[in-house]
Amino acid sequence: MKAKQNTLYVGSLAKGLKLLRAFDDQHTELSLAELSALVGLDKSATQRLANTLHLEGMLDKDPVTRRYRPSHAWLELAFAYYWSDPLVGHALPKLIELSQQLGETVNLAELSDDHIIYVNRLPCKRTQFAATVIGRRIPALMTTSGRAMIATFPEAERQAALETWPLKSFTPYTVTDRAELGRAVDQAARDGYAFAADQMIIGELAIAAPIVGPDGRSFAAVQCSVSSHRYDEKRVLKEILPVLRDTANSISPSLRLPAGREFP
Repeated sequence: MKAKQNTLYVGSLAKGLKLLRAFDDQHTELSLAELSALVGLDKSATQRLANTLHLEGMLDKDPVTRRYRPSHAWLELAFAYYWSDPLVGHALPKLIELSQQLGETVNLAELSDDHIIYVNRLPCKRTQFAATVIGRRIPALMTTSGRAMIATFPEAERQAALETWPLKSFTPYTVTDRAELGRAVDQAARDGYAFAADQMIIGELAIAAPIVGPDGRSFAAVQCSVSSHRYDEKRVLKEILPVLRDTANSISPSLRLPAGREFP
């Protein structure tokens, strides 16, 4: 149902949330003028919303520059999310064991509409800071995690995702051709995992195995990233894939949640 047709929809609240979503890794501090431009509201409306969010503790405001940034309240919300998501608690001990066994970067990704979002990230010694922060949201088709999950969808839903979900290039080698992406997803459906090179970072090999629910669908995946200077595809499939799949399969029973709970 479209928002404007929903009588329970609160437009002013939606505008405030849109303002909060203007902050990301590229926009960590914003002036009123920058906020106004990003959210598409006039400066007066943006000022009222930003001031309200500041007074409610959702935004910090620099007294000198008068620029806004996310407050610690965002971490409180993340804390609440972690306690509310049963998969995170079930998966974490197994992810820690996998990370220690491999000595490589391990991630837990969940499907978030047509994107994936990292809800757990266990770095290795060589991992850069950006790859350790939870909450990063990436178009699902661009990632091995997303492709591994989409590969479990019924055929009609899989095709709809391939035809309509967003694309974004991260390196000169990122696959953005939908036909080629379709072949990659079909391969993931046959193999039960997804593998790719140089898609997010040049020199990175990524492999992901889906965490499959009782209906055969996946809304989460375990992913591992390694350097192509230390691994090639053959070594990844021989040394990493078996334990990665074992970990994903061991988490899958946790998706059989108590009555009344749905995943994700």
